[in-house]
Amino acid sequence: QVQLVESGGGSVQAGGSLRLSCAASGYTYRSYCMGWFRQAPGKEREGVARISPSSFSTLYADSVKGRFTISRDNAKNTLYLQMNSLKPEDTAMYYCAAATFSGGCGPLLVSLFEYWGQGTQVTVSS
Repeated sequence: QVQLVESGGGSVQAGGSLRLSCAASGYTYRSYCMGWFRQAPGKEREGVARISPSSFSTLYADSVKGRFTISRDNAKNTLYLQMNSLKPEDTAMYYCAAATFSGGCGPLLVSLFEYWGQGTQVTVSS
């Protein structure tokens, strides 16, 4: 049974930093593309960043480029999202997700990711 458990969310002032973690279990973690998504109230879920199984390839949404960094530790089955220079518009529930690696990880599309965590809330105040 695939399990993805996020942690590290919280409340922070604009300009601050947070580091999200996602612990994975129940599948061959190192064989999957991993991604972070977020959903603000009243909005659709959107892609934030994703990373290939070997960490060779990463992809970021334009809104977070230069501020967020996705990484993974395959020995620990853990995915990370370092978020710096946070803005109020980054406020959302953040989800980690896993997608089967089929020669490539593809774009940041919700529909491509098969497994999802329950989310962790990030609130940025101005």
